[in-house]
Amino acid sequence: MPEPVKKAVSAFAKKPKTQEAEEGSSVVFQAETEKSDAKVKWQCNSKDIASGNRYVIAADGNKHSLTIQAITKEDANVYAVIAGGSKVKFELKVVSKPAPAEAPAGVPAESTAEPQPAPAPEQTPAPPPAEAPTVAQTAAPPQDAPPAEDGQPPDTRQDLTGLFTEKPQSGEVTVGGNITFVAKVSAESLLKKPTIKWFKGKWMDLASKSGKHLQLKETYDRNTKVHTFEMQVIAAKANFAGGYRCEVSSRDKFDSCNFELTVHEACVTEGFDIRAAFRRTSTDGKEDSGELDFSALLKKSSSFLKTSNRTVQVTAEPDVDVWNILSAAPASEYQKIAFQYGITDLRGMLKRLKKMKKEEKKSEAFLRKLDPAYQVTKGHKIKLAIEVANPDVEVKWLKNGQEIHPTGSKYIFESVGNMRYLTINHCSLSDDAAYCCVVGEEKCTTELFVKEPPVTIVKNLEDQMVMKGERVELECEVSEEGANVKWEKDGVELTRDESFKYRFKKDGCKHVLIINEATKEDCGHYKVKTNGGESVAELLVQEKELEVYQSIADLTVKAKDQAVFKCEVSDENVRGTWYKNGVEVKSDTRINITHIGRIHKLTIDEVKPEDEGDYTFVPDGHAFNLSAKLNFLEVKIDYVPRQDPPKIHLDCMGRTPESTIVVVAGNKLRLDVPITGDPAPTVIWTKGEKVVTEGDGRVHVETTKGHCVFTIEGAERQDEGVYSVVVRNPAGEDTADINVKVVDVPDPPLAVRIVSVGEESCIVQWDPPLFDGGQPIIGYVLERKKKKSYRWMRLNFDPYPETTYEAKRMIEGVEYEMRVYAVNGIGMSRHSLASHPFVPVAPTSAPIGLCVDDISDTSISLKWRRPERIGSAELEGYGVEYCKEGTDEWLPAIEGLTDRTALTIRGLTTGDKLQFRVRAHNMAGPSAPATLAQPVTIREIMQRPKIWLPRNLRQTLIRKVGDTVNIMIPFQGKPRPKVTWTKEGEPLKPTFASLRNSEVDTILFIRKTDRHHSGKYDLQVQIENVEDSASVMLQVVDLPGPPEALKIMDVWGFNVALEWKPPKDNGNCEISGYNIQKADKKTMEWFTVYEQYRRTNCVVSDLIMGNEYVFRVFSMNLVGLSLDPCNTKDSAYIQKTGIAYKPPNHKEHDFSEAPKFTHPLVNRSVIAGYNATLSCSVRGIPKPKVTWYKNKMDISNEAKYRMLSKQGVLTLEIRKPCLFDGGVYTCKAVNDSGEDIVECKLEVRPQIAKEEKKEVKKREDRAP
Repeated sequence: MPEPVKKAVSAFAKKPKTQEAEEGSSVVFQAETEKSDAKVKWQCNSKDIASGNRYVIAADGNKHSLTIQAITKEDANVYAVIAGGSKVKFELKVVSKPAPAEAPAGVPAESTAEPQPAPAPEQTPAPPPAEAPTVAQTAAPPQDAPPAEDGQPPDTRQDLTGLFTEKPQSGEVTVGGNITFVAKVSAESLLKKPTIKWFKGKWMDLASKSGKHLQLKETYDRNTKVHTFEMQVIAAKANFAGGYRCEVSSRDKFDSCNFELTVHEACVTEGFDIRAAFRRTSTDGKEDSGELDFSALLKKSSSFLKTSNRTVQVTAEPDVDVWNILSAAPASEYQKIAFQYGITDLRGMLKRLKKMKKEEKKSEAFLRKLDPAYQVTKGHKIKLAIEVANPDVEVKWLKNGQEIHPTGSKYIFESVGNMRYLTINHCSLSDDAAYCCVVGEEKCTTELFVKEPPVTIVKNLEDQMVMKGERVELECEVSEEGANVKWEKDGVELTRDESFKYRFKKDGCKHVLIINEATKEDCGHYKVKTNGGESVAELLVQEKELEVYQSIADLTVKAKDQAVFKCEVSDENVRGTWYKNGVEVKSDTRINITHIGRIHKLTIDEVKPEDEGDYTFVPDGHAFNLSAKLNFLEVKIDYVPRQDPPKIHLDCMGRTPESTIVVVAGNKLRLDVPITGDPAPTVIWTKGEKVVTEGDGRVHVETTKGHCVFTIEGAERQDEGVYSVVVRNPAGEDTADINVKVVDVPDPPLAVRIVSVGEESCIVQWDPPLFDGGQPIIGYVLERKKKKSYRWMRLNFDPYPETTYEAKRMIEGVEYEMRVYAVNGIGMSRHSLASHPFVPVAPTSAPIGLCVDDISDTSISLKWRRPERIGSAELEGYGVEYCKEGTDEWLPAIEGLTDRTALTIRGLTTGDKLQFRVRAHNMAGPSAPATLAQPVTIREIMQRPKIWLPRNLRQTLIRKVGDTVNIMIPFQGKPRPKVTWTKEGEPLKPTFASLRNSEVDTILFIRKTDRHHSGKYDLQVQIENVEDSASVMLQVVDLPGPPEALKIMDVWGFNVALEWKPPKDNGNCEISGYNIQKADKKTMEWFTVYEQYRRTNCVVSDLIMGNEYVFRVFSMNLVGLSLDPCNTKDSAYIQKTGIAYKPPNHKEHDFSEAPKFTHPLVNRSVIAGYNATLSCSVRGIPKPKVTWYKNKMDISNEAKYRMLSKQGVLTLEIRKPCLFDGGVYTCKAVNDSGEDIVECKLEVRPQIAKEEKKEVKKREDRAP
């Protein structure tokens, strides 16, 4: 899933807008920046603008303006204003001054009120092409529009039906011009974002054609809740003209709108070149390719205006169509017509004329041709179908003029009856071509457009933080090689023509944006877009700050000793200068300055008193320095007797902070203690009770004349403490304590945790480190990274003093981790453990549509709809609270959250006036509440009883014996009504039928029906003195009994006349017919003579002479045939005669009859969601073929419809019709004798919501 788009940070508070001005006037563009010290630069066509005679650039604080004076046509360009990393483009449109229209010579003054003819081309210059007009600008009002009242234009808008609040209007544009079609859809009644498609013609989807000449845009206004869709045609061409269609859908809702685009040829005035009219329709850009197009010369030469010094005269002769003249003229007159009307390429026109005549002929080989164009998605298959007149004819398929041969599984040829199919499997871009089907001398062609699937982003961009001047590479990976992508920075598209700052690299599926030397202006959000997704990453550019790893320390040395000042910085290429008391130090034989890697040293050999002072190291190019002091220790030796007790000469003895020696961990600790004594004393170093020796290798103890030196290499934290030095000789001893403090970087911070999250931010909190390194904590540095990335980004460059930080500028829905560093005077600690992954999310918007669904004395039912904006976090549920009027305490209605959008709260006190609210909860917490408009009093409202009898129960309910009957009838009424069932006025017994009643419905259940269950059932619901009733008719049917009294009435020739009486028991329904059977007494095999015979007498014919027959009859009803037949008691013998019978010759009667509808279709109005039927009856011999149409479109193969035909009765069943199923339905019956048509209108009405039903019921109750 692509990352959500993050809002770009702009440096502008107010942006300049595109303006239009007349020639010679002045125009002012104004901009406001967020910061008053921002540097602003103005550009024209990507070139910088400087103040001069025509351009005036002004700045006042954060307000900036550009004034262009004495505007000319050349000033109509694209301008831009740049501040920091933001760039805003705008345009200046220059229009000509309107020239006064002059009446042509010879026209009387009274005619000035009439529309004036257009001025001659030499008198008024042609205006430049205007900016892209919207449909509202290009669509002209209809000719019969009423005049405007009070100066207002007439309303020419289309009637808004369905989903559109504004439909795209037909428009006109000149070749090379721009035009925009706008469609608007309201989202107030939609549960899902609408999907829109733009088509040209019948099939061509324009989504895959977006590019240089076509752009599709979409915006959403949260205030008005309106989606705006735009289709912009850029630099229109003549072949863009035609019909277009806009379709919008949202779940089960759909709407469409057709509109036209008319493209006019550009007007040619001066210097008209007649050769330009003979242009070729080429697509490869070559001048001599394609067919010649003579559309510019189809009218007579009145359009060819000759310019000279004389006045232009326009003849008033009517236009002459050369095509009609050529098509009606004989071939011998072609040369004469060409000379008369100035046709120079007669051969080309005759070729086009011949092609037109061929197209006018009706095809004899094809019954159905290919459509003009087809479209298929890359990788899918498509089936091209034609219908030929001769089922045995052979066809050939061509691709770009080359015959297609069946090779492999790519192409499949099929022949089924008159149909011929070509199936192309696994379509690729090479299949985007012209296809032709050839039958004999005739052919039909089509264009196949292969639509590429959307290109998705497989590997997203990653956030980066670089130092100033470093190279930046933003890399992503898409799903297809060679795909086109678009790069943007803070919403502005990046191109190659901007000082070659950006480079774009393609490597298969990888796309890389390269910035060679990053600057602070390159900070921002970079976005890569494809037609199937987008990805965003943030780039931070940091100034290179020099870090000090080890600073120089104060030194105290004696004469003739060596003093070494040493420091270490982060950049080994940085050079520096040493100063003593502000004077630069130069190298000589005694002073040595070295620079090795990151370490800078100043070494002074044989220190002298004049070397004492302040020494400073200044790094080149950086605004800070490192200072330390050199103290010269002068040792005075006094003459003492030989027996001199030992003495330690130190100024830092004791444990006060001023006498503490501080050393950085990892550095060398060197304690040089001057001592005196005669004879030379022995020196013992101790730390606490332990004598320090040279056992661990890091400790060195050295005693020289007058000095004892204690050294620890690489001081560690455990080396901190009080060191005691004891000197002894025979004359005595002396002791001194030296307090040593080892300072280090602090430990990492502890317990990094995310306290709360927002849409683009989070609040992170941590605990201070356990050990501060011996120095106070200055602050903290934070870093973050995406969960799936390996690159950490620093959030602050200056130490942050608090332990709670708000991190911003994150992308909603992306998983992040945080970590923290602690900083003291020594340096920065190791990073802490990463926090638990978290996702920046915002609370959802408030639930919508909160209302009261039902209320009683102790409960209330609420319902609402999901919030419009859920966000990237999953919706956890809803919290419902209520508050008693007059108090501010909100109490939860239920424990925890509910997943449903409806809730019944029980246990309330009757008469309390309560206010209710609902809040949606997700990971970020509760949303804003949705509150009822006013408090609700907990009291049941009286509701009149009303039975909602289902449609299928309004007619007789027929069931067979033994079937189960389950009748459910809903009703309404408050308080709960009393329900009573009766049959023929008698209450129903429990043994007769089972009843189950609830608050909203009642059920009548009969497990196994019998004949005595037939009858009328009455339902009555009653509340006090108000009642409502309904009736249900139940008819239980069974098989009929056998007919009675079957007799043989007469026998003659090969015929037998039979007669019988209807059965006594008809099975509780009408007898629909009889089945008559015969059997030869020799074999007793029964054969059916008549089925569903309606009369009670018949004649059985075509019997065999010499055989003896018996007969039987079954009765038939809705359930089926009777179990037993009625047999004849006697038999009928067909006598043999010796006389040959010669039947008379009768002329066969023609029983054929043209179809005729005996019962027409009737207009109907139905409710959406309930099955509907249309019925009619037809008569015709032979049986006619019946076809159903909707709005003149054949619906025989539509799954939504079911067509039934029984005994001449035709029924069309529409399953659960919706609003779009309304229209004109036609039934057509055809046989060899003729045809007949009958039609009706079907209106589908929307369902009335329950609230509307209540309102209708209230109005009915109020009516007298």
